Amino acid sequence: MRVLLDTHALLWALAQPDLLSILARSILRDASNGVLVSSASAWEIATKRRIGRLRNAEPIVAGYAAHLRMLRAEDLPITAEHALLAGSFQGAHRDPFDRMLAAQAMVEGVPLLTNDRAFESFPELKTIW
Repeated sequence: MRVLLDTHALLWALAQPDLLSILARSILRDASNGVLVSSASAWEIATKRRIGRLRNAEPIVAGYAAHLRMLRAEDLPITAEHALLAGSFQGAHRDPFDRMLAAQAMVEGVPLLTNDRAFESFPELKTIW
């Protein structure tokens, strides 16, 4: 199984794994699963750290690549196909980071690992938690 981590799932996996669901923890522990992390999550974490909404995120920003390796996660770059879909959603959630994560999960054909109910506004998106 391959999954795309929502940004909060990535942060919790790195700093507060007890906040993850039992299913999320088991998916992340199973080395046979592929874990994707969007470049949009790096952008979101760095942005929120800069504006003071993630005050303790400096170590994650500074060691981002090492943290992904620790999780056996693969960086998922943003492609034009992802961007076009994210920008085309009608009436869906306004958060640009969430729109990108939804688009990437849909284009890549993987579920989004999230407990954020805002993703329910993307009816074709498969989520797991």
